[in-house]
Amino acid sequence: MHAGRANRRENSDDSEDGRRSAARARPLVVSVLMAAALAGCGPAPAASTRPDPSAGAGTPSAAAPVSPSASTEPSPTEPSPTGAPAPGAPASSSPSPMPAPTSTAAPARPAPATPLSMDVATRGGRLDLVRGGPAQEFTVTLNNGNTQAYRHLLLTFQMESLVPEPGDTPGPARAFVLEHRDPATGTWRPAELRVANDFKPYALLSGGAPLALDAVRTEHYRLRATATGPTGSSPVVVDAIDTDAPSGTSRDRERPGHFSLPHTTRRP
Repeated sequence: MHAGRANRRENSDDSEDGRRSAARARPLVVSVLMAAALAGCGPAPAASTRPDPSAGAGTPSAAAPVSPSASTEPSPTEPSPTGAPAPGAPASSSPSPMPAPTSTAAPARPAPATPLSMDVATRGGRLDLVRGGPAQEFTVTLNNGNTQAYRHLLLTFQMESLVPEPGDTPGPARAFVLEHRDPATGTWRPAELRVANDFKPYALLSGGAPLALDAVRTEHYRLRATATGPTGSSPVVVDAIDTDAPSGTSRDRERPGHFSLPHTTRRP
């Protein structure tokens, strides 16, 4: 009996050892099975980017990026139809136009001094008279400058005496008649023509008409030779005399205008 108990005890011990060994081996088996399963699964293959040959030509691939549909609304940075920037748009980085520099006008230079000038004009540039024939007209134009205004500017006419030639028949009347046309009425009135070989001082003259600065005035005259006068050539000297000029001043101051008009008188 003792031997039987001993055998049962040994068998019992063997069974206990077997259960313990099985318990220890179970986790190991589980670990091995899990490792094998993980090794069998492995990483998933990467999706191919090539189009599927079986898919239709017009069908986009699932991997192809889908472009967003075009929007008809203006982008935030586009200007609004009214020209004002859209709300939230960044300010323009272009610099604002600089104002043009203002140029300072240079001071005006004073006008150069211009004296009075005088011009005498007639047909052919000279007086060509016939004794006893018609008169020939001529004009005297006074063009004042910016130097001086005149209160009394007198026009004078002088001619040297003609030496009688053979056949001339001097008479008691004047040999020449000078006339001036009145600008107001157009009437011809007698004017003074001095026939002499001497010089009359300007201080002895008086009268004349005013002439303002930059003013222009044209006077009309005519001259004829009488039937009994001498013939020959002698220029008619036309002077513009400032009768207000102080005594003792220069001739140019007293006589600002001077012109010598050629003249010839012949027989008919």
